[in-house]
Amino acid sequence: MLKEFKEFALRGNVMDLAVGVIIGAAFGTIVNSVVNDLIMPLVGIVFKADFSNLYIALSEKVIAAKAAEPQLSLAKAKELGPVFAWGNFLTVAINFMILAFIIFLMVKGMNAIKRKDATTTPAPPPAPPADVILLTEIRDLLKTKA
Repeated sequence: MLKEFKEFALRGNVMDLAVGVIIGAAFGTIVNSVVNDLIMPLVGIVFKADFSNLYIALSEKVIAAKAAEPQLSLAKAKELGPVFAWGNFLTVAINFMILAFIIFLMVKGMNAIKRKDATTTPAPPPAPPADVILLTEIRDLLKTKA
């Protein structure tokens, strides 16, 4: 069983998948940073809001605390009770859209490279004319008789 697992784990596809998952996780971290540190602050300036702290209070404790402290953070509100954190969801949705767009561009680029490689492959040589084929057959027959 150990030998079979070793063969499975060292197979090329499994290693490629592992590398892809690791690079994908690192890429996801980069996209999160771009969205959270670059895009969302600009969106917050335009809409005069910090999206990470936008929520709807769903319990009386959170509503009372928000009335007493209008800038109550999402983390503190979650400690007091349930909240509908739509700002956080919006941030995650923007992360997904950026990541999906970048993956689309990567796949599109890879497809363009594949198409370019397919068109640049040389065509197979044309078949020899019928008289050359006939002469080759005659030559081969003469060799077998001699």
